[in-house]
Formats: sequence, structure tokens, C-alpha cells
Amino acid sequence: MLRVAVPNKGSLNAPAMQLLSAAGYWMHREDKALFATDVPNDVQFVFLRPTDIARTVGTGVLEVGITGQDLLAAAGNAEATIELLRLDFGASKFFFAAPHGVASCLADLDGKRVATSLPSLVRQAVAKVGIHVELVKLDGAVETAVELGLADAIADVVETGASLQAAGLHPIGEPVMRSEAVLVRGAQRRLAPVSERALEVLIQRLRGVLIARQYVMMDYNCPLAALPAAREITPGVEAPTVSPLQAEGWVAVRAMVLRSQIQVVMDQLWAVGARAILVTSLEACRL
Repeated sequence: MLRVAVPNKGSLNAPAMQLLSAAGYWMHREDKALFATDVPNDVQFVFLRPTDIARTVGTGVLEVGITGQDLLAAAGNAEATIELLRLDFGASKFFFAAPHGVASCLADLDGKRVATSLPSLVRQAVAKVGIHVELVKLDGAVETAVELGLADAIADVVETGASLQAAGLHPIGEPVMRSEAVLVRGAQRRLAPVSERALEVLIQRLRGVLIARQYVMMDYNCPLAALPAAREITPGVEAPTVSPLQAEGWVAVRAMVLRSQIQVVMDQLWAVGARAILVTSLEACRL
């Protein structure tokens, strides 16, 4: 049975649970239990902190897990894992930040106190610019460290930047790294054939849901004379499906369209003469 580590809390938990449920997995937890076993799919889900997932998968304790790229780097296990799939949630940036006037670039932090919950990332970043900082290790609420007098600056994972602004801090320079949630496996961990197959199915299902979230299915009726132009507007993933209609000189067309382009594509189709344009959401797919 394939064991998959899933974030048990934090910003990665809900999106991971929703994605796995959409992929057809049974995710019910009794009283926040640490395990949930999906027997029909031959998968057992293990609920751990995202930081622990980065460690356990990288060291081979667990076969597969969902965690953040930044947490893998912080755990020093990025090279000990294989990234199988980017999951399109949990996007964040790792920034240094300080009050206005303290620093305008990383070099200005030389000799200063920097609070962080990810000290290894800070060490890597400051080593690249050849400076030394005094690390103040915190487990959470890093953005309060300056106001409390614990540090001169902070280094933290930022999703929206609202917490930095609220604390009177501003980012210093460009992000040290950009991160998102990923599905990873241990680089050295060999799986039994049954688990390898379960992993292949897991990847296919997750990829199918992720693609489905990006696209919609668009159906419309189109005059034959306008079909070449309509095909240019909706080329589909491989090619649109075209079927004859009883009305002479008309065809029905079906094609996948990027969700972000729905309204623009509908405007363009209408302009070339397409009518009865319908949009349907996709739940999952295999391409």
C-alpha cells in the first residue's frame, strides 16, 4: 500500500485535501486521526506537519508527500527528493524584510539580527552575498520580532504581503526563492510494484484535476463559412471536434478553452458568426 504524507494543518492543508478528494480519494479522518486508509485505491494517507513531510520523504521514511518547495530547501532535502508534480497552490515567496530605513539591500543587513523560522534558507542566502547575520530562531509570528525588539529584520515566507505591511515592514530586494506546493517522492526510496502502480495512478489523477481546473469545454454552432476562423480561435488541445447539424450550412464545434480566456474567446466567436455558445466546467480529464 502506498503511503502519502499530507499536510495536517496550515495553508497547505485545505487545498491538498480538496485536490485529493477531487481526484477520487477517500480522505475522511476520524477525530483528526493521523491516518486515513483508502483501501480501494491502495493508498494510506499520513497527516503530518508540512515541515515534517519535507524531512520524512527526503530521508525515505515515507514514500510520497505533499509539501512546499521552500520547506524542502529548508530541510536540506531538495536533492534527496524527486519533484513529481507541481500542484498549483500554496504559492509564496521567501523575503527578507525590515522597517523603512534599516536596509535597502541584503548587504545592509551585515551584522544585524534577523528573525526567521527557516534558518537554513537564511544561511544560504546571506552566504551568497558574503555577509554575516545573527539568527534569531522563531517557530511562528516572525513578523512581530522587530516590533518586540527581538530582531532588526526578518526573513519569512510571504503569501500576500499583508502581514508585512501590518507590521510596518517592507521587502528587501527580490525574493530569495519562490515556492509552491509539490508532490515529491524520496530519491533513494524503491517502491514495491503495487505501490509504484498506485503512485502512477495518483499522479495521473492529480494531473487530470489540475488540467481540468485550467480549462473549460466550449460548445457552439458555427456557419461552415466561418469554420476556418472559428478553428483558429478555438484550436483545442489537439483539434476541435466538428459535427454536422441538421441545419444546412452549419456545424457544431466542441473544444477545450483556457478558463482565463472564456469571455474573450466567446466575444471572438460571436464576431465571426458563431451562435449558441455554451461553457461547461470540467471535473477531471486525461490528456
